[in-house]
Amino acid sequence: MKYVILIGDGMADEPLDELGGKTILQKAKTPNMDYIAANGRTGLAQTVPEGMHPGSDVANMSIIGYDPKKYYSGRAPLEAASMGINLNSDDVAFRCNLITINDGIIVDYSAGHISSEEAKVLIQNINAELGKNGISFYPGISYRHLLVTKNKLGSETECTPPHDIIGENMDKYLPKGKDSKTLCELISSSMQILEKHPINIKRILAGKRPANSIWLWGQGGAPEFPLFKDLYGKTGAIISAVDLVKGIGLYAGFDVIDVPGATGYLDTNYRGKAEYALEALKDHDFVVVHVEAPDEAGHMGDLKAKMQAVEDFDEMVVGTILQGAKNLAEDITILLMPDHPTPVHLRTHTSTPIPFAIYSTTVQKPDKAVAFNEVDVKAGSFGTVYAADLVKIMLYSYS
Repeated sequence: MKYVILIGDGMADEPLDELGGKTILQKAKTPNMDYIAANGRTGLAQTVPEGMHPGSDVANMSIIGYDPKKYYSGRAPLEAASMGINLNSDDVAFRCNLITINDGIIVDYSAGHISSEEAKVLIQNINAELGKNGISFYPGISYRHLLVTKNKLGSETECTPPHDIIGENMDKYLPKGKDSKTLCELISSSMQILEKHPINIKRILAGKRPANSIWLWGQGGAPEFPLFKDLYGKTGAIISAVDLVKGIGLYAGFDVIDVPGATGYLDTNYRGKAEYALEALKDHDFVVVHVEAPDEAGHMGDLKAKMQAVEDFDEMVVGTILQGAKNLAEDITILLMPDHPTPVHLRTHTSTPIPFAIYSTTVQKPDKAVAFNEVDVKAGSFGTVYAADLVKIMLYSYS
């Protein structure tokens, strides 16, 4: 038996008046996801433990079989692993977003989804000016970058994700508590460096949002993960354009497979991800495919874009996997799910339980659900489960 986990990040949503009181998953054309639900078993999964922030870090860690209550140490350390940054025992990694601030108001957590090429120059300039005394900045992808500090600086500081505070005054959400003065000074200094940078002037002239500040959040030290193979006796691979998800895979001992054209945005190479996953199944027991696009559209508050991202995920990822499964030498079990809701009217994550479905080419145990969405799966036979148990359910019920 081979196993695939298909994650449509942020795909779940809430009923919308624009859709006649239905959710995006209910309204979108998703014949492949509906096939998995109608021919498999369904339920709701709690991906975010009570009391924890509903981030993609916590949620995806749960889905891949690592209980965040036990293993979670912060978001940024996972991204650091993907970027090849080794953290010492007293290092603290922070996510460092490039954002847009207008008149003190946070208007964009991504600086207009700035290109990686532009962002690299900006972060390198910031590091040249501010990277000293145990502080280092590292360029990543698009708006997502890292700050690493020494001597546990900032490990206990209270920070807020920028996508949670769109439209809010920045002063209200600046870092608070221990070491906050240093972090606030870094943010303030970055604004002076970025304000008149040629790249930002060019972006403004082109009608684009400038990356006129950094924003620090999601900090933590290096986690300690047991290998997936030691926990579950299976080899694994992971496919994602997002450093956070790649980092989880690396700590789990998975092979990280890069797919050309995988952007972590709406223009990602959906079909390529599925095709590479099918190839990876030839020499791996478990393959995880993560698609970020629905989450990005949710944070943008763009209903049309999210609907399209969900339908593209269904057609080009889920559909390709289902079709390819027919040609595999081994049987296959598929777990399909979002990691958390990213409702378009909220533009941020919630911790509401999300729909999931498990389908096997040989173990046929269909229940009463006929479609994949937040409502239909309530008729499923699994009920509500803790997401960190799903890998065990796959292995012990579908082998």
